[in-house]
Amino acid sequence: MVENRNRNHGSSRNYLLKLRYGVTEAQVEEMIAEQGGVCVICLRADAKHVDHDHLTGLVRRILCFKCNGGLGQFEDDPDRLRLAADYLELRGSHARRMRIEIGAPVFGGPDRVRYDPFWRTRANKTQSARHYHLRQKYGLNDEDTKWLLGVQMGQCAVCFDFPAEHVDHDHATGMVRGMPCSSCNTGMGQLRDDPIVLRRAADYVTGRLVRTVKGEGGGTRLSLTVPDVDPATVPRGGWKAFWDEDGRYRKQTLPFDEELDMPTWGGSGPEGAMAPV
Repeated sequence: MVENRNRNHGSSRNYLLKLRYGVTEAQVEEMIAEQGGVCVICLRADAKHVDHDHLTGLVRRILCFKCNGGLGQFEDDPDRLRLAADYLELRGSHARRMRIEIGAPVFGGPDRVRYDPFWRTRANKTQSARHYHLRQKYGLNDEDTKWLLGVQMGQCAVCFDFPAEHVDHDHATGMVRGMPCSSCNTGMGQLRDDPIVLRRAADYVTGRLVRTVKGEGGGTRLSLTVPDVDPATVPRGGWKAFWDEDGRYRKQTLPFDEELDMPTWGGSGPEGAMAPV
């Protein structure tokens, strides 16, 4: 069978690409070259995995393993991806609730023993392996996690659609942000806990990330960032120069049909209520 595939299709990989995605190995290599060899979402890792729209079956682009997996965890849902970006920046509804409850968007952390005078004596004895793990890694005990679950009403701190299952923390500070569901927790990790990557992923699944523009000599090329840069001219690691500006653009800009149609706080109006601004 393998010999037949190689004879009829050139290679087993070519056969599988045709069977699953309707593209050839040569077409995939052409797409990778158009992208400058990197994943169109994170612009860091090698583009190796064919990504397709699960509704239409059409191939979108070539991604790295982590970004491809991250999209799957978020079920290609741009709203969940943007909620996760806000959550990581401590600017979502969960962070607002935490500020109301305890005056800060995060708490706990492995250094808690140094700044919380009651932590040395509270729940001093190891009650279980889980209790010890929570205490050592996150600076929490079972009572803390029960309280946090209560604040979240048992639901994911990111998407609010599924039960909270995991304690999530900032890997740089060790502080606990909240308790997400399994999919959001895994998806954020695969997308590198980076709000810019998450927003780029949201724009990718809505068709706003990858654009075709006029190239030099009358042809066309891809545009992957704002500001626009020819991917063929960017060396490996060179996207960092455009990363922050692209991130600011995607944070501030939503397509018209995705704008939040709701009043926002405009200060103390004549009636002291919510007012559109």
